[in-house]
Amino acid sequence: MTTHTPPRLGRPGRRFRPHPADLSASVSVFLIALPLSLGIALATGAPLQAGLVAAAVGGIVVGLLGGAPLQVSGPAAGLTVITADLIQTYGWRVTCGLTVVAGLAQIALGCVRVARSALAISPAIVHGMLAGIGVTIALAQLHIVLGGSPESSAIANALELPEQLMDPHPAALSVSGITLAVLLLWPRMPGKWGRLLRTAPAALAAVLVATAVAALAGLQLPRVDLPSWRSHALPELPHGPLLGLAAAVLTITLVASVESLLSAVAVDRLASARKGPSASEHRVPRADLDRELRGQGAANIVSGALGGLPVTGVAVRSAANVRAGAVSRWSTVMHGVWVMLAAGVLVGALELIPLAALAALVMVIGVQMLNFAHIRNVHRHREFPVYAATVAGVVVAGVLEGVAVGIAVAVAVALHRLAHTRVSVEQEPDGAHRVRVRGQLTFLAVPRLSRTLGQVPDQAHAIVELHGSFMDHAAYESLQHWRDAHLAHGGTVTITGRDGQRIAEPASEGGHHCRPWTPWRNHACTQPAASDEQQATGAKGSGGNRQLASGLSAFQRNTAPLVREELARLAREGQRPSHLFLTCADSRLVTSMITSSGPGDLFTVRNVGNLVPLPGAESSDDSVAAAIEYAVDVLEVSSITVCGHSGCGAMQALLDSARGGPQPRTPLWRWLRHGWPSLERMAGGRGPGGLTGVGSDGLTGAVPVGLMGAGPGGRTGEGPRIADRLAADAVEKLCLANVVQQLEHLMAHEAVARRVVEGSLELHGMYFHVGEAQAYLLGEDAEVFARVAPSVGEQTMA
Repeated sequence: MTTHTPPRLGRPGRRFRPHPADLSASVSVFLIALPLSLGIALATGAPLQAGLVAAAVGGIVVGLLGGAPLQVSGPAAGLTVITADLIQTYGWRVTCGLTVVAGLAQIALGCVRVARSALAISPAIVHGMLAGIGVTIALAQLHIVLGGSPESSAIANALELPEQLMDPHPAALSVSGITLAVLLLWPRMPGKWGRLLRTAPAALAAVLVATAVAALAGLQLPRVDLPSWRSHALPELPHGPLLGLAAAVLTITLVASVESLLSAVAVDRLASARKGPSASEHRVPRADLDRELRGQGAANIVSGALGGLPVTGVAVRSAANVRAGAVSRWSTVMHGVWVMLAAGVLVGALELIPLAALAALVMVIGVQMLNFAHIRNVHRHREFPVYAATVAGVVVAGVLEGVAVGIAVAVAVALHRLAHTRVSVEQEPDGAHRVRVRGQLTFLAVPRLSRTLGQVPDQAHAIVELHGSFMDHAAYESLQHWRDAHLAHGGTVTITGRDGQRIAEPASEGGHHCRPWTPWRNHACTQPAASDEQQATGAKGSGGNRQLASGLSAFQRNTAPLVREELARLAREGQRPSHLFLTCADSRLVTSMITSSGPGDLFTVRNVGNLVPLPGAESSDDSVAAAIEYAVDVLEVSSITVCGHSGCGAMQALLDSARGGPQPRTPLWRWLRHGWPSLERMAGGRGPGGLTGVGSDGLTGAVPVGLMGAGPGGRTGEGPRIADRLAADAVEKLCLANVVQQLEHLMAHEAVARRVVEGSLELHGMYFHVGEAQAYLLGEDAEVFARVAPSVGEQTMA
């Protein structure tokens, strides 16, 4: 017998070859970055060349060293106010030195791997900080748009604005108006020519049109002034009060890091959402946030040392890079090269640009940072006070102070929510007393809870409706003691969630140590013990036998009265499930829990590894085929789902067997051989044919080798994957491949194929991560599992 070895799964080779898509994307990003970099430098009061330096360094250094391949870095509006304040306080050269120190701090933070921790800051604070910066930028640039000069603070700019409006500069106002008009109308140009012109960025078109009009009309306006590179200012060592310098470095580090990391996460989502052949052929790895932070730090060191502005990841340019079809970090690097060449070759053309045009461009950016979609989202999550406080703090006091105010308000709001619990009682028409608890039950709410529960009369039926998601030990003890006392006085108690669904009660009276109020079953014993109840039911034996008998008794007492009517109906009418659910026999996979299904909803088939043997396979187990035939032809189900799960022992056994060698002829191994096509799919094959190492008798021989050398995620190339992350290990990778493979096996069954072709049967793939209690559904492309998000009334996928 000849055994063929499939390609070994290993770490993909690192390639840095430019792709044609990267070249076109780099040009698009360059055309956006050039005017924006000049405009941001103008807004900060730094030399205009500093914006070009930062754009070139951000593109080249972060592009080569960063952890987010498609993120474009450079001078960002988020640091405009901070940089302008530092220049006014310490001067430009010291500000460059502070940028270098901030870069060193970012590298240190990246080395201690705190990048993910930075994302723990409330989005309301981040959006509020950016909105406050946007308001400050817009107020300052509006003075330049009107032909004046900005003041030193947002409050001063607001106070001086009426006077400036009374005496505008006609030429500056005209050029600014043209810039704003082009910015607004350029994306809306209709027709064939409009589609062609829209390929050029609106920012570049606005500046070009305004510059051309100013030049043709001979308007006398301040224009871009790029001094000779020989006189370019380089940094000097920071000097001044130590506390002030430390606060300046902390501010640059905090804002630049958070903005870069949030932008990297957003770019990940944009890249993973791309469709088309190019997107599937060139998978972009997920961002390594710690590496990205170190790359941003290195860029700030180089930019500061060369007399450039602070560098961050820029969401606008990064989004343009993704949408332009970039597939690797080379687009970012080449965009930096184009900026560097323009700074040396296009000096004469750049010096024709009116400053009013750049001011109008940056003013629009500032206004766009006040994002109404973010405001609606924050309001929906009841965090608008945090957002508003952060905006006000940034505008009035500064960025670092505003963020501190936002954090303080966020903590106060969280404490208020934790402590503010409303407890009320009302009598129902049937005489029952309903106690509603809205909010989280902590020790702070115990006095209020005890007072309200004391209003329920003895011997009355009480319904305790819990609307919160958290209960601490003190609240649990208080509620449990009241329940025991109420039952002892002849009353009855039902505990429900906000949707009215009953929450099962702990069975402590039987001598069990159980988890309280587990929603999908009555209790989960951790230390089963004999009880009088078990003896009364005649239960004998020990251990699991006693636990089973106790569980049956609890079912008869608590659950049977609730489901008896429905089960009686099903007994009369017969089963009519709409779904065949084929999953693993693993005891941790509770199908009714994860699908929120009840009696009669699912026709369930469980086996080791959720396998579907091919029809006619040697030594095939006909029980699965029989169940499929019965569900499809007799019960006429409308859909079939194959569900795999994390930590599957069958998939681990298949991987262990991949080391090669003869296999034992045990029943388990004879069954697991139906999973060999899944191993082949994981190794790079696409179907059940040509399986490596299957002997002529179908039972012996070596399974595919080379699988255990896989890198992170257990893969070398493309294959079934989860949308928002890599596979955790080789077992998870095989679990995903196995679900897709078993769906193909289903189509080999004649009854299934016939009804799928008719359009009366749908096949679905599902993966359940046990440790995270998270379900994933296979998408339309049959390769990507999308996260199922929690929702009200209707399920949606994130």
